[in-house]
Amino acid sequence: MEHQIRCTVNGVERMLQVSSEETLLKMLTRTLGFTGAREVCGMGACGACTVLVDGVPVSSCTYLAPFVNGSTIVTIEGLAHEGTLHPLQEAFRTFGASQCGYCTPGMILSAKALLDANPKPTEADVKRALAGNLCRCTGYHRIIEAVLSVARGEVHV
Repeated sequence: MEHQIRCTVNGVERMLQVSSEETLLKMLTRTLGFTGAREVCGMGACGACTVLVDGVPVSSCTYLAPFVNGSTIVTIEGLAHEGTLHPLQEAFRTFGASQCGYCTPGMILSAKALLDANPKPTEADVKRALAGNLCRCTGYHRIIEAVLSVARGEVHV
């Protein structure tokens, strides 16, 4: 079954035709051409496909596209503003918080949701917020430090 949906993606209002079984990830990558969210596990367990729907991190590989009707979606491509990196993106770069980069978009978007809800998180808060995002390369120390540095106002762009 086809559905017509209206949503805002990275600040741009869209009218889209999606099928009942189409995932948000497929809508973002195949229909709209965004490549930041990545399909890895296909089960919502790794966090590589994380995007924000109305400010909440969701696994776009398991979230059905028809459910975003009327929603605001932010992908990693929507964080930079006119070529200037978002402070979290800059912090990840500065702290060397990514190696292969596959998990980075999901990590950053989960961290953004945390900082939007709690601008002064503890290390435990950051760990909880990132618990759904897996990294095979760096471990988590530099990722956590990058997020905390933004919370402390140490990273400016």
